[in-house]
Amino acid sequence: MFKKGRAYIIISVITVGLLLLLEYNKPKKVNWFPSYVTHHKIPYGTYVLNELMEDFYPERLQQVTRPPFEFLQNREDLEGTYFFVNESVYFGESELNALLDWVDQGNTLFVASKGFDEALLDTLHLAEEYLYSTEDLEPEFHHKLVNPKLASKEISFSKNYNAQTFSKIDTLNTVVLGEVRKNADSVQSTSKGINAIKQPFGQGTIVLSSFPEAFTNYFILKEEHRNYTAGLLSYLPASGAILMDNHYKSGKSFYTSPMYLFLNTKEFKWAYYLVLIGALVYVIFEGKRKQRAIPVVTPLKNQTLAFTRTIADMYFENGEQKQITAHKIAYFLDYIRMRLHISTQTMDEAFLNRLAIRSNNDPTDVQKLFKLIAKLQGKTQISNTELEELNKKIEAFKAKVDGK
Repeated sequence: MFKKGRAYIIISVITVGLLLLLEYNKPKKVNWFPSYVTHHKIPYGTYVLNELMEDFYPERLQQVTRPPFEFLQNREDLEGTYFFVNESVYFGESELNALLDWVDQGNTLFVASKGFDEALLDTLHLAEEYLYSTEDLEPEFHHKLVNPKLASKEISFSKNYNAQTFSKIDTLNTVVLGEVRKNADSVQSTSKGINAIKQPFGQGTIVLSSFPEAFTNYFILKEEHRNYTAGLLSYLPASGAILMDNHYKSGKSFYTSPMYLFLNTKEFKWAYYLVLIGALVYVIFEGKRKQRAIPVVTPLKNQTLAFTRTIADMYFENGEQKQITAHKIAYFLDYIRMRLHISTQTMDEAFLNRLAIRSNNDPTDVQKLFKLIAKLQGKTQISNTELEELNKKIEAFKAKVDGK
C-alpha cells in the first residue's frame, strides 16, 4: 500500500515539474498598459522620450513629480514649457487657472492626451469628436504633420479603434499642426480631422495633441515614426526650462510593494511559486495530527471581585461604617502614592497644592476632600450619608486624574 502511494507522489511531482518547466519557458506576454511613466520600458512607457530629451536638452530638462498647482506656487520667475503626456490629462479648476496664468506670462503649455478639460476647450474655443474606423477588423489611422517645412511623411498606427480630433477650432487664432485620417470605407470616402493644434494665449502659447501614443516607446522606436514625434517636439521654444510632468500618469511612478521585485523577475517569480507549492505539499502530507488532541482545560475564574463585594456587604450590613471609611481612606492614600507618586506622610498646605496640580483637580476641591477625611478620621461613629459623601468626592477626584 505504501509503495503504491509513493508511486503516486513521484508521478505528481514529475507532472508538476514538467508544468512548471513549460510555464517557465513560455514567452513573456507584452504589457500594453498605457502607463506613460518616464522609467517604464514597456511599449506605452516614455523611457525613450525622456532619454532623447535628456540628450538634446540636458541643461533645460527638469522632472516634476508634484502637482502643477503646488509646483507653480511662488515661481513667478520660472520660464519655459510645461510638458504633459498621458492617456488622459484633466486639471482641476484652480490648477488649470494657475497653469493659464503662468502661460499668460509668456510660457508654453504642451499637452498630449486623449482628452482635455471642458474648461480648457471652452477657453480656447475648441470642441472634440471621435473618428471611428469600423470597417476593418484591424483599424488603421494615418497621421501627418501639415507644416511642409518639416518634410514629415504620413505614418500609420493600427493600435486604436478610434482617433480623437478637434471638430471645432478658433480659425483666427489656431494653427493646425497635424491631421489624422482613416481608411476609405465601403462607399470609398475618406474622413479626416485635426489632432494637433497650436494657439497663442496671452503672451504665451498652448500646444495640444490628441495623439499621446506619438511619445511612447513603441511609436518612437519605429524608424519611420520618429520624424513625426520630432516634428511635434520642434514646436517647443528654443529657450527656457522644459518641465516634464510625472504627476499625471496612468501607471505608478514607483512601486511600494516588495513583491514587485519577485513577481516582475522571471527567476524570482518561479522560485516564489516553488516555495508555495512545496509548502502546500508539506501541509498535505505532513500536516496530519500525530498525537491525540489535548483536552481543553477551562481556567479557574477570578473570584477576587466577588469575594471583595461579599466582605464589603458584610461590613455595611453589620453597621461597620467606621471600618469601611478607614479602608476607603487607606486605599485612597495608597492610590495617591502609587498613581501620582506623592508621599502622604505629611499632608500640609504644600502637599495639597502639589496634589491638586498633579491630579488636575481644583485646589479648593482637594482641600474640601482632605478636610472631610480629617473630620471622619476623628469621629467614632460615621453615618451612611457621610460615607457616601466621602465615596463621591474620592471618585470625583479620580475622574479628574483620568481626564474624564
